[in-house]
Amino acid sequence: MNIFEAIKALADYALNNGLIEKEDCIFSINSLCQALELDSFEDCEVKEKYELEEILKTILDWACENGKCENSVVYRDLFDTKLMGILTPRPSDVIKKFNALYDESPKAATDYYYAISKASDYIRTYRIKNDVKWITKTEYGDIDITINLSKPEKDPKAIAAALTMKQSAYPKCQLCKENEGYMGRVNHPARQNHRIIPVELANTPFFLQYSPYVYYNEHCIVFNSEHIPMVIDKSAFDKLLAFVERFPHYFVGSNADLPIVGGSILTHEHFQGGNYEFAMAKAPVETKLSFAGFEDIEAGIVKWPMSVIRIASDDKARLSELADKILNAWRGYTDEDAFIYAETDGEKHNTITPIARMRNGKFELDLVLRNNITTEDCPLGFYHPHPEFHHIKKENIGLIEVMGLAVLPSRLKEEIHALADAMVNGEDITADERIAKHNEWAQNIMANNDITSDNCVDILKAEIGKVFTAILEQCGVYERTNAGRAQFIRFAESVK
Repeated sequence: MNIFEAIKALADYALNNGLIEKEDCIFSINSLCQALELDSFEDCEVKEKYELEEILKTILDWACENGKCENSVVYRDLFDTKLMGILTPRPSDVIKKFNALYDESPKAATDYYYAISKASDYIRTYRIKNDVKWITKTEYGDIDITINLSKPEKDPKAIAAALTMKQSAYPKCQLCKENEGYMGRVNHPARQNHRIIPVELANTPFFLQYSPYVYYNEHCIVFNSEHIPMVIDKSAFDKLLAFVERFPHYFVGSNADLPIVGGSILTHEHFQGGNYEFAMAKAPVETKLSFAGFEDIEAGIVKWPMSVIRIASDDKARLSELADKILNAWRGYTDEDAFIYAETDGEKHNTITPIARMRNGKFELDLVLRNNITTEDCPLGFYHPHPEFHHIKKENIGLIEVMGLAVLPSRLKEEIHALADAMVNGEDITADERIAKHNEWAQNIMANNDITSDNCVDILKAEIGKVFTAILEQCGVYERTNAGRAQFIRFAESVK
């Protein structure tokens, strides 16, 4: 495939995937030629149907060989996004079609928008398919485990270039609406193929988009039109419930608003949702609760490793009111016997990770009690992965993981196979710096399993699932014991 066939193939791809119309083909080819600094085009026949990844690779290789693009991952991503931006429908066209389809059904609208987000290569499906995924069966249900490989690591050229770049505050962060159509730079991804949908939630302008690194089906992000900090309060509950009322086939939730128990971006109010049922949503209520003045609202403690109160009602205003009472009670709640402190040395510790969904025609909120206190033994957080599990994961447990999907570091893909080889061959694990940190864990696994070359990787994956489940239990503010359950109920009874 030469450069002209690749350009023609890319235009054909855009036509076949609904990015352009037949009448747009010549215009699109000329626009692609302009971006590639080609002043002429040799019409040709595309001999076979090529995948998008192969088409873009051919064009990028040509661009690098002809001095149009630096040959590194970051620069190639900037360049191919520029090309796909030429073929992506204008924002107004996407919004008009979304709204027209929404009049048919909310699902028809999101189906279209998700398809466009993938077709435009904003969601790089050919990278996401390389993610490592498996399921671990636990007493709490099937826990999803993923090693996410779709987000490329920065390469040395880009890192060196970023050091010499003038710092820019535009866009203010990767969630801001100003990312739509932005050309990007080495320290900020290109977004020419990015389109966002305006959505009003509780009288506040928000936008809907999908995550470019989808961790689950239709992984969406809903962000405030203004760059304002994350806050969990009654207005947050109102917005979450408004979203699921508008998109009842989606769940939506918010990371907590404090460091350690919060998400990666606390400076911009946003929620995450999608068309996926997590293990936590499937988990049953194991202890029923009743809150004074809200006896009409179903409530209970969820059978889940973290500490979760589930409330449900067909009246979203009443549900939000009760959620606010629970939040306010939790913000100021201290129980020294349970090692729960509302604040120490003026630092506040208690907050909530809320998740909303529709179930059987009712609004449902899961309120996950969080606390970010640190100790000498656990300086990264006591209700956080403890040091003995940092060889698997030491990052924050955010919204997605709270619900039962482990997002593990990409390093584990290589480490699992290197560790399996060492275990099977009886090698010294501590001699390999990549896997030395896993030695004690691996020795325990070998002591309790008959390890072979055929089963070792599968056993390691199962054990990783057990570690993640144990991490979730560590992040629960109440232990799953009789004493812990009594302490949990004591808090519930304090809500007035």
